[in-house]
Amino acid sequence: MSLQGAGRVWRRFDVTLRDLPLGTLFLVASFLPGLRGHGTQVGDLPTRPFDALAVVALALECLSLVVRRRWPVICLGLVACGFALDQLCGYHSAAGTALPVALISAGFHLERRRRTTVVLLSVAYVPLAIALARLGSGGETSTGFVTFYLALALAWGAGAWLRSTRAAEAARRERVAAETRTAERIRIARELHDVVTHHVTAMVVQAEAARYLTAAPERLEQSLTAVSDTGRRALTDLRHLLDLLNPGHGTDRDTDHGVGPAEATQARTPAVGRVLTLVEQTRRAGQPVDLTERGTPPASTGSADLVAYRVVQEALTNALKHAHGSRTSVQVQRGEREITVEVSTDGTGSRATAVAAGGGRGLAGLRERVDVLGGDFSAGCGPDGGFTVRARIPADGTS
Repeated sequence: MSLQGAGRVWRRFDVTLRDLPLGTLFLVASFLPGLRGHGTQVGDLPTRPFDALAVVALALECLSLVVRRRWPVICLGLVACGFALDQLCGYHSAAGTALPVALISAGFHLERRRRTTVVLLSVAYVPLAIALARLGSGGETSTGFVTFYLALALAWGAGAWLRSTRAAEAARRERVAAETRTAERIRIARELHDVVTHHVTAMVVQAEAARYLTAAPERLEQSLTAVSDTGRRALTDLRHLLDLLNPGHGTDRDTDHGVGPAEATQARTPAVGRVLTLVEQTRRAGQPVDLTERGTPPASTGSADLVAYRVVQEALTNALKHAHGSRTSVQVQRGEREITVEVSTDGTGSRATAVAAGGGRGLAGLRERVDVLGGDFSAGCGPDGGFTVRARIPADGTS
């Protein structure tokens, strides 16, 4: 088994079992001849050999560490009692080092009544220091007891600092996760806006036109077919967006709703190459559109393809909705470093104003998309009364 696998198995054990080796290590070290009588010493009591009471003191100090993470207050209390017994009896064992460990653990893991615990421990230290001073020969000054108290306070402070650091890191991760979720929701909302607005607008315009084609059955059939095709395309794009929320449910489900695998794949990878399909759909809705595409795109354009596609889609949607029947031109220039898109709609000043007003949220979303990729975006009325949308999108943007 690898070290990584062994680590996973070890972390599955209960925390008390994982802390058992630490307590056992302190206990064994206390009985080593070289360390016996050379442990922590507070006061100047002479060192005495181990006896039965020493075993009790060592057990309290060492074995209590087993519950240092599960019940930190109980652990700290037992270790403190064992330490007091160790010092008052003059064993001065290496197990005395368990007290700073228990303080660090309590400062780190204790959830409630932290100040009360600190106050009680500080109060309990006073009679211990007085007893050690009276039992000793007077060699230990008050400065020594204060210094040892400050060392214990430093151990608690180290645990509290580790706790605050972990809390800050957890808060940072939660904040990053929340920002990521918010950004993803905004992105999906933009996609829904683009897809629904464009396709539904086209379907409404085509359906309205069909009302006046009852005298021309062949044209009525063409208009209804366009409505059907647009609905299928809208359904495919919506399925793609839903797959972003629930991955793993793709082509089969699209096919069940009348969308072929090829069309579903195309919807999942929108690119500038689909602009022609978009233009043809808009033409069928009764909008005269001229398309000019130049250049050869690089092998990888990241998110630039999708953003360029959405720029054309939003501009055609606004033209179809607010300047229906006005001639519209779409120009797409693809280069190695950037993609340039320009969509212009002829019309009177009132029509251009309607296009500008109607594209509020969509155009604002497009501006943000282009800005994220480091490009330039502009939309406004021209001197001839038309409305023009321009976007320059770096081709090395990433999704």
